[in-house]
Amino acid sequence: MTTTPYHPDDIAAAIARALVAARDRPDPGPDGSRSAQKYATMAQDFRASAWKHLDEGDLPQASNKAWGLVAETIKAISAHHGSIIHTHRAIAAVIGELARLAGDTETQSWISTVFVNARGLHTNLYENELSENTVHGGLTSCEALSQRLYQLFWPQGHNP
Repeated sequence: MTTTPYHPDDIAAAIARALVAARDRPDPGPDGSRSAQKYATMAQDFRASAWKHLDEGDLPQASNKAWGLVAETIKAISAHHGSIIHTHRAIAAVIGELARLAGDTETQSWISTVFVNARGLHTNLYENELSENTVHGGLTSCEALSQRLYQLFWPQGHNP
């Protein structure tokens, strides 16, 4: 198992900055069931569902589940470091801070690009304009992003 190259306090601080910028509250709120493991499990459920929908030819649902994989991964990492994400704006702000924390510009750019593509997949739920090849490639990229985020920002590189 690999360990995250970042100190947990640095990760928590980056997430907190993002939530402040997004005007989201870092506390769990009244729903105490928002645990890091719950979000990580949901991310994996979205992953499996995305591939199932893709195999069935349901591209809008496959696209949306790929987005769900990324969003729930970001929520899991945030919760693991003590903050709960409540909005789409906060998801984008947290991934921006995590990308900056990643250090090198190549990794930052890759994280940002895949995240933007994941948001495009989410839009495909409503527009249904992406080809099967595009959705497949997007889902593959979303999986890689999820795995990389766990490697970078979850102790021991945990990947649920």
